[in-house]
Amino acid sequence: MYGMTIAAIFALAIWGGTSLVHEKFKDYMKIGYLLAAGYFLFSAFNGIFFYAEPGYKYHVRTITGQEKMVSDTGYNSYLFGRVNAWKNAMSVQASSGGVGKVSAEIEGSSTSANLSPQSLVFLDQVDALVTATTRYELPADEDAFLKMVRLYRTPENLLRTELIPAFQETLGATAALLSAEDYFQGGKTEFNNEFQRQMENGIYIVRRVEERVRLDEGPAQGSANASLGTDQKEYGDQFKTVFRVKKILDNTGQPQRKSQSFTKFAIAVTSARVTGVDPNTEFKQRMRLRQQAAADRSIAREQRIQEEEQRLLAIAKGEREVAERQAQAKVTQIERTTDAETEKQLTLTDANKLKEQAAIDRERSEILLEKAEIDAKAVKVAADAEAYAKAAVLEADNALAQKLATELKIQEAWALAYSERKVPQYVFGGSDGAGETPVGGDQEAILLQKLLTMEYAKRLDYDREIGNQ
Repeated sequence: MYGMTIAAIFALAIWGGTSLVHEKFKDYMKIGYLLAAGYFLFSAFNGIFFYAEPGYKYHVRTITGQEKMVSDTGYNSYLFGRVNAWKNAMSVQASSGGVGKVSAEIEGSSTSANLSPQSLVFLDQVDALVTATTRYELPADEDAFLKMVRLYRTPENLLRTELIPAFQETLGATAALLSAEDYFQGGKTEFNNEFQRQMENGIYIVRRVEERVRLDEGPAQGSANASLGTDQKEYGDQFKTVFRVKKILDNTGQPQRKSQSFTKFAIAVTSARVTGVDPNTEFKQRMRLRQQAAADRSIAREQRIQEEEQRLLAIAKGEREVAERQAQAKVTQIERTTDAETEKQLTLTDANKLKEQAAIDRERSEILLEKAEIDAKAVKVAADAEAYAKAAVLEADNALAQKLATELKIQEAWALAYSERKVPQYVFGGSDGAGETPVGGDQEAILLQKLLTMEYAKRLDYDREIGNQ
């Protein structure tokens, strides 16, 4: 487009100069000269310089035949030569959406090579589709870089002839080290580590060997026995044949390796990952059956554990109840023992109290007895003294005072009785023929009084006569 514009301007300029037309065409001619000069300078600049993008290394060949590596970002000269761009790092990926496209120099591509899932065969002859990613870093040394680009010429050629084959070969070699069952039973990390180690340091040189392995559980050994009839023992040798891969070691005991060819050009592996393994349908069915069996075993194990826990719980409950009963019985026993001991102590205390009270009462009784004895002795002494005194008095006057007092009281009693006697107004009586007082008269009463007085006097045993005592 720019060439056609410049040519038209030059034509107008020449036409304007030769025909000597209007002055306005001279202005067009000046503009044409300026544009032509600018185009020349622009073309010369693009032929001498190019712009180096970040993240790339450039293989530069000048017009003089010189080669160099350019890794600095910005404008660099190539003197009308040729430039090839190489990414600092290239990625080879096998994914579910890969179609085998190689786009090493495209700026917008996420990977340099996007392959379809790789078909691999594990050690136990199980085939699977594997997805993985490997990233390579190109050499930073100029000599190694130039050696690489001279041999492979373009990044696509390097990918197709070296990096992709190394990626595929290492995946296959890693799958041959492990069985699919081992991979899905916890060997995923080991598989990934082996893949990365082999990508970085080389592929192991291995030998596939056949081994006979003894089974932990198997059919009982036996042989044909005619005496057993149809009840023959199951026959088996409790061994199975397995295949193993052994790494061949060198004289130092290290595994021998087949080195990666790209390492000769200082190409390094920065990362290598296996992102997925999809085995064949038969293996999946077998794994589902095994998972179901494992799930059944796990459920049975959990049920057994639950039953065991229930049994232990029942035992624990029984032991707890026994312990509670024992504790309650012990508490009751302690309470009864304590109560009995307390009652015993109280009884002993009461007995000691009674004993002490009895001792106090006995001492008090003894004191009272002594006091009574002393009082009795005092009374006796007093009585003896009084009796002695009375006896002395009586002996002195023959108890005249007492006798007189008694006599006085007798006379008073008769006088009172005589004064209160019931006497009729008229008394009829006669003499007793002897000249005595008639019956019922006062004289008879006086006589009766005298007689009674004499009788009491005899009883008092004293003589009424007054004489010298």
